[in-house]
Amino acid sequence: MKRLNVDLYARKKRWKIVLSVVALLIVCFSMYYTNNLVKRFAAQEEKQMKMWAEAIQSHAELMNYTETFFNEVANQESKRVELLAYAYHSFLAASPQEDTRIYLNIIQSNISIPVIITDTDDNISIAINMPKHLQNKSIFDDEMKREFSIYPPIKIDIYGKELFLYYNESLIYTELRSVLEGLFSLFINDVTDNAVGAPVIILDYSKHEIISYGNLDSLSMKNSDYVTRQLNIMSEENTPIEMNYLDGEKAYIYYRESDLLRIVRYFPIVQIFVIVFFVIVAYLLFSYARRSEQNQVWAGMAKETAHQIGTPLTSLMGWIELLKLQETPFIGTSEMEKDIDRMKTITERFSKIGSIPTLENHDVVAAVNDTMNYLKRRFANNKFEFEIQLPPREVILPLDTALFSWVLENLTKNALDAMTDHGKLTVEMTEDAENVFIDVTDTGKGMQRSLFKEVFEPGYTSKKRGWGLGLSLARRIIEDYHKGKIFVKSSTIGQGTTFRVALKK
Repeated sequence: MKRLNVDLYARKKRWKIVLSVVALLIVCFSMYYTNNLVKRFAAQEEKQMKMWAEAIQSHAELMNYTETFFNEVANQESKRVELLAYAYHSFLAASPQEDTRIYLNIIQSNISIPVIITDTDDNISIAINMPKHLQNKSIFDDEMKREFSIYPPIKIDIYGKELFLYYNESLIYTELRSVLEGLFSLFINDVTDNAVGAPVIILDYSKHEIISYGNLDSLSMKNSDYVTRQLNIMSEENTPIEMNYLDGEKAYIYYRESDLLRIVRYFPIVQIFVIVFFVIVAYLLFSYARRSEQNQVWAGMAKETAHQIGTPLTSLMGWIELLKLQETPFIGTSEMEKDIDRMKTITERFSKIGSIPTLENHDVVAAVNDTMNYLKRRFANNKFEFEIQLPPREVILPLDTALFSWVLENLTKNALDAMTDHGKLTVEMTEDAENVFIDVTDTGKGMQRSLFKEVFEPGYTSKKRGWGLGLSLARRIIEDYHKGKIFVKSSTIGQGTTFRVALKK
């Protein structure tokens, strides 16, 4: 029987190890394969990000060159306007004898620079190269004054009559400015609405005002702390791209890797936690289901055992009563009655194991004392010594005395089996503010620490005879019915073992 039970338990343990190794290999392979896919995807994302950043850098350099070119054009335009203004001034202020052909040639070659000459009452006498919205006006009104506010007017005195010459940048230059501003706006939109999904923030020259942003939550961007955190992250990941645009203004493009790429990077870690969580939940559910199935089997077996014992027990009680009626009483009647009482106790135990017992307040000191006195009378001899240390007062706890007595009996029998031929069994009760502790200590062969939990598993036994259910039933009675704890408190090879039962007050 011992070999069979040990083999069954060993095979069960080996199967657990094999299944655990297989599950671990499956998880490792899944993680390896997924991690490779993630790395490939991340590499592709990084490549696209680098290509986008390089394109933005090239585009920014082109914008910088365009801005430099436009500034040069602006300088040339300013000189042309000044030259034209000088030609007008010289032509209008020249004396009749002075040769003005060169001034007239300059004036006639002007086909793009707007020019207006007014008197002191803002009446327009000459208007050349006017934009469409300013054509056909005879009065130099406020709208026109705003349009011609870039350069100060030139005052001209012609034969005692005071005139004012207004001029503006050329229509071609204005159109070029408009085109470049449009290109800059398109560039900003292309940067913020990028296809790679990179979060972008574009700041002005002061690095305080946001010109635009993209791929960031609009509500969060209203929070200055969020914006600061994003800018710090972007600065750490990539150097901001500096860009020049019209009128010498600067812009700084901050960007970082896409949220999708970040998610993909952390996916293997998340996968590990998900798998571990699933395995733990599955293990707990299967353990609960297995435990529930075992409980149902035990309950059924216990009820059936109690029922089977009850029938012959009733018959034996009747036969004992008949023996008592004999004229010459049978000498073994009293002993038979003791054995029948013992069988009643066993039947009651099995009946309660098969159902939910009702706990009632009892003196645990008296329960321990009664059980141990019975066991002492039964097992104490020249080989075994019993020592019982109990408090001198009552300790009331909710107990099922029949089942609690069965626990002490199982612990005692295990202790005596561990001591084999001789030894000392000590039962000591102590307490604190919340618990009562019953320690059962033997001087037997002891056990390894690795067996402290395994000894409570169903089927585990080191005896030549037995099914390995005693300690398993003891744990069920203490932990499931009495909501307490039972465990191996300590054990030393060759010196003995101490089992502890802890019950809540």
